[in-house]
Amino acid sequence: MSITTVSDALNGKGRLPDETRSRVREVAERLGYRPSAAARTLRTGRSGLIGLTVTTYGEEPFTFTEFAYFAEMARAATSAALGRGYALVVLPASSRHDVWSNVALDGTVVIDPADQDPLVSELYRSGVPVVSDGKPGNCPVTAWVDNDHEAAVLGILDHLSEAGARRIGLLTGTSTDTYTRLSTDAYLGWCERVGQEPVYEAYPAHDPAAGAVAADRLLARPDRPDAVYGLFDPNGTDLLAAARRYGLRVPEDLLLVCCSESDVYAGTEPPITTLSLKPRRIGTTVVNLLIDAIEGVDSSSGVTADTPTAGARLFPPRYRTAGTGPPPGTLMPTELIVRASSQRRSPRTTVSPPRTPGEV
Repeated sequence: MSITTVSDALNGKGRLPDETRSRVREVAERLGYRPSAAARTLRTGRSGLIGLTVTTYGEEPFTFTEFAYFAEMARAATSAALGRGYALVVLPASSRHDVWSNVALDGTVVIDPADQDPLVSELYRSGVPVVSDGKPGNCPVTAWVDNDHEAAVLGILDHLSEAGARRIGLLTGTSTDTYTRLSTDAYLGWCERVGQEPVYEAYPAHDPAAGAVAADRLLARPDRPDAVYGLFDPNGTDLLAAARRYGLRVPEDLLLVCCSESDVYAGTEPPITTLSLKPRRIGTTVVNLLIDAIEGVDSSSGVTADTPTAGARLFPPRYRTAGTGPPPGTLMPTELIVRASSQRRSPRTTVSPPRTPGEV
């Protein structure tokens, strides 16, 4: 058996009978053979490493795996990369040590890039393929995957209105990433269309303590909302705690929805309605798009349909792919998991003004 035949069998190349491939792999396994990563790099010019980072908050300290969305997305991305023979390396957006120059990456996934993101621009100038989880704005990327955030926000606002809300508020962020910007713009556009004065508070989302303070400010306003949508994972518990401090009952006095992938919200009192952005699907898709770009493979825009959670509402994107030229984009549906916090158990009653914390 020739060296070429053995190489083709081990690397899944060439036109060999399945029996031959199996026999070669069995012998290699028995002998404890493992392909040399250094030899593969010399032969293909690739390291077999792809990066993953979050640049939304710049140099601010941010442990993204503490947030359920990022943790699930990273797990799915890791599994998809391993399935295609690559390893995923999680890197900080910035560091006192220049770790980016010390790791030879074949490509990078950037989560929620900020507008005109300097890291994305630098990777592009270096010739490193970049696929973003989040519409990239003015960033030069190879491809991107995102949710239709406008459709999702409008669906939530309709849901709250149908539940009897008359003044819907928003807890949002101060960053310039597409998720925050498009979601906030959708809310402001809805307010203008229905004739409601916007009622919102913004805070730096990388700081969990700031979220609790912003939730408190929102419910202490003289124009306090009777329903709130929080854009970030901790907002549900922050708003629930603030409501209790001001003597507001959920859902009778205040309807709540937040965007989260955490199962914690199924067990709160009351259980909180959450919007899922389907991070596992997105993680798998961005990695496959990136590896297709690295290997020069045409990517398919087809997306496998999800089976919705029982009792949930799917918000499909208004269009599947965006743009005819580079960078191509793929939009994914979201899912609203409806729980007690956004459904009033009885007809609306008159709500007295909120009391100050500690007031009897």
